[in-house]
Amino acid sequence: MAYQSEREELEHKRFVDYKDVAYLRQFMNPHAKIVGRKRTGMAAQKQREIALAIKRARYMGLLPYLSA
Repeated sequence: MAYQSEREELEHKRFVDYKDVAYLRQFMNPHAKIVGRKRTGMAAQKQREIALAIKRARYMGLLPYLSA
């Protein structure tokens, strides 16, 4: 969960890439669930893009569906 200054930096990223695993892990909790918009503070459109990228990365095997 990002602080205000970090959140602004994260929001200004133009394209959310499913291959950028380090960036996507910031929006997942330790149990590999996608963190909600209230916790991240992201705009709705950006949150949807992040969720879609996380789902694509899971499908490609870059991120786990569940933590072990």
